[in-house]
Amino acid sequence: MLLLGGRPAGPRPGWPLAAPLAAFAAWSIVSALAAARPLESLVSAKSLLSLAAFWVVLWALPDARAARRFAAGLLAALALVSAFAIVQVAACPAPDGTPALWRVVRGCTRARGFFSIYMTLAGVLVLVLVTALPALGRGRPWAVPAWLLGLAALGLTYARGAWVGFAAGVATVVLAGRRWALGLFALGVLLGALVLVPGVRDRLGTIGSFTDDSTRERMAMLDAGLRMARDRPLTGVGPGQVKHAYPDYAGPEAVRRSTSHLHDTPLQILAERGVPGLAAWLWLWVAFFAGAVAALRRIPADGERALALGAIAAVAAFLVAGLFEYNFGDTEVLMLACAVMALPFVAERG
Repeated sequence: MLLLGGRPAGPRPGWPLAAPLAAFAAWSIVSALAAARPLESLVSAKSLLSLAAFWVVLWALPDARAARRFAAGLLAALALVSAFAIVQVAACPAPDGTPALWRVVRGCTRARGFFSIYMTLAGVLVLVLVTALPALGRGRPWAVPAWLLGLAALGLTYARGAWVGFAAGVATVVLAGRRWALGLFALGVLLGALVLVPGVRDRLGTIGSFTDDSTRERMAMLDAGLRMARDRPLTGVGPGQVKHAYPDYAGPEAVRRSTSHLHDTPLQILAERGVPGLAAWLWLWVAFFAGAVAALRRIPADGERALALGAIAAVAAFLVAGLFEYNFGDTEVLMLACAVMALPFVAERG
């Protein structure tokens, strides 16, 4: 029998990850209340609501077939956004001030699509591309060109941390799924794009270089964030309060004297929420990977194992990219990451 809305009758999906999510949310509120500006910090903590996307998707998708359609819809939507982003960069106004073809291409030297900043597009693309990779080319002929469009747009974001995250996601697919040919194809296409486009190639060459201003800036942020955590190890400075604390902690080597985040998710969590907050955040990911891998093993060989594997690899890519950018604080990226987290648990429903 079917429930209303076409949901197959059967076991309810329950509340996986409830304990670590609740612990992280609770300590975030404690940190906000202990901050120098508690009301402002509590308002900043509203981003915790994005974490509920995990349960929304978990309960909204009735079975593995619905999860597969959901993932395909994400890829199709991102292909359209990617096509626009590529045109956006190609039609970017010239340095001499030539008018743009339309207003939405302003700030277009780095692909951003319909998002406010290129980092958001890069974060979303990494999640969708890695999720789709294990099942690429299986039964959907349009998926390969759509995926390649997304990869091209990812290159044009010039977001080095996202590139590293994508490579980590591909490596996870290869190592966990033994899909060597598919992984080498993905990395080969990405490296080809990075090498062939001069601007992208130059950006690639600055990864890890201490002569690069942004690398030196991140080192200054690392030092400042650790000193914030040393001074307030229990509750941190409070969610959303790094922008107020940073001028007091920025060293003489810092290029900028102000910032709203530290370009590193674990560091940001530590500085904002202290050691207990970081411990709860890490607990969330350990619990996710343990539950998701267990779900993957329960899926039969003819089931949606590729979808579950892609989701696990996408979350790994999200975490690696977060070492270079505070993607956990980007609402669009975080909501999509939480939605993707639900897919392994849905995929095991037959």
